Amino acid sequence: MATVFTAKKGPVESTSVLKGIDSDSSTSIDVAPLGEPGDERRFWYQRGKDYNPEAIATQPSVFDNPDTAKEYQPQPDWENIHRFDPSARWTWSEEYKLVRKIDLRIMVFTCIMFICLELDRSNLSQALTDNMLPELNLTTNDYNLGNTVFKLSFLCSELPSQLLSKWIGPDRWIPTQMVLWSAVAMAQYGLNGKTTFLLCRALLGILQGGFIPDVILYLSYFYKHHELSLRLGFFWTAMHIADILAGFLAFGFLHLRGVQGQSGWRWLFLLEGLLTLLFGLSAYVLMPPGPCQTANWSRGKSGWFTEREETIIVNRVIRDDPSKGSMHNREPITLKLLWKSLTDYDLWPLYIIGLTFQTPVTTPKQYMTLTLRGLGFDTFVTNLLVIPSEVLAICSLLLLTYISEISRQLTMVSMLGQIWILPLLVYLFIVDIDTANKWSVWVVMTLLLAFPTPHAIQVNWNSRNSNTVRSRTVSAAMYNMCVQASSVIASNIYRADDAPRYRRGNRALVALVVSNIFIYLLTKVYYVWRNQSRDKKWNAMTDDEKINYLATTKDEGNKRLDFRFAH
Repeated sequence: MATVFTAKKGPVESTSVLKGIDSDSSTSIDVAPLGEPGDERRFWYQRGKDYNPEAIATQPSVFDNPDTAKEYQPQPDWENIHRFDPSARWTWSEEYKLVRKIDLRIMVFTCIMFICLELDRSNLSQALTDNMLPELNLTTNDYNLGNTVFKLSFLCSELPSQLLSKWIGPDRWIPTQMVLWSAVAMAQYGLNGKTTFLLCRALLGILQGGFIPDVILYLSYFYKHHELSLRLGFFWTAMHIADILAGFLAFGFLHLRGVQGQSGWRWLFLLEGLLTLLFGLSAYVLMPPGPCQTANWSRGKSGWFTEREETIIVNRVIRDDPSKGSMHNREPITLKLLWKSLTDYDLWPLYIIGLTFQTPVTTPKQYMTLTLRGLGFDTFVTNLLVIPSEVLAICSLLLLTYISEISRQLTMVSMLGQIWILPLLVYLFIVDIDTANKWSVWVVMTLLLAFPTPHAIQVNWNSRNSNTVRSRTVSAAMYNMCVQASSVIASNIYRADDAPRYRRGNRALVALVVSNIFIYLLTKVYYVWRNQSRDKKWNAMTDDEKINYLATTKDEGNKRLDFRFAH
């Protein structure tokens, strides 16, 4: 939580008693002591001999101060209101055990769903190695157009999908998305030319758009901010796992060429789409609406969590971010609220980053299989040679996410990816890959595609700086729309008249990397300036003026004087 006005922090003696607020009567009550701030051991190796699993884990928050607690109360129709209890206390042992349970029940299946998304949206690159383009009388420019149509469709459906998900609930909408897009994915078995190719790419984009921000909103119901950042690291790891699986699956499915007289790439689309369909149907019963809504015919009458566990989940999350109690999980966003979120200029720096940060890598990645085929590798070896870059990408992604959490430097850590890829793109610009050793080129391409992506960091960064459910819902879609727009740009940098070296395209990518470094630095400067400006105003107020501000302000979300931007 980035709120400045909090309860007094520091070690709390075991005999001390803090004053809390009863959520029903708003009267002062005696509650048990809080845990020591900053005592959280996020990683197993941080828990040394001094770690006491039975110590109180409940961290101080605005709900511990009677003067401010009433200003942060969840709205009456919040779906978890019956478990909201500012006096609730729990131990580190209980918390860590519960987080592991959430990981197994919620996070694992979420990653599986992302694997399904990635398989169906990126298996086009595997299909290319099986002569799909010539068989459909398509050129590389047609391939670029297909990628552009997909990304534009994906982009345009992001916000409508997110708004629909917020209205009916991600537990209903995400499974529906999966079932619908799997049908289109399987329909690619019958492609017969440019028109059907473009139509299927458009439908896939429309149905898959919004999936990622929908999932991020869903996960925010169960995790605290820093936990979500780490879990999103694993979430995007699932994408790379999908790309690894895609290589092996392609190796097998493309060998079906000739079965029923059909090409291997047709079987690839059909069978991977069928796999997604099965998981999409499973999602209807494996995605509960929220932590207090897990009971049903398939998940058991008692649900996945006990009353005690539900109390811990709800209160640890809302103590970390009180804004999460401001909207019901099936409450639609009005046009007025939508406009407020879209015009939130303090999030625009993150949207700009989303528009540019991964374009320099996306373009070479889309052409990886075609480049390897051009170097002389055959269909099956090409698909296997893509796998090492995905393995390395997993390692670099998790390492970067870990560094950002322990350093708490979101901007500077995110910028490391641009420094990583700059010399590799310079190599591709200078060296003629047609005459260079093909294994040397493969190593450079592998290292380039293994760049430490800060995507997981930036998604959570965007969520932190939103500070309201309404703004978080829209900003997640807006950020991802910018990322998809980045992919549209990337799909049109390499052109047929620039082949095979793509010297003009690589020059543009090098220039973009340099620009990205400056964009990150300017973002850092902007958020530091915004925080310092608020510090000056906030610190000039007396305690009574601060309390009066909290009680009477019409400022919302990240426009509040007691909010500080993460950077």
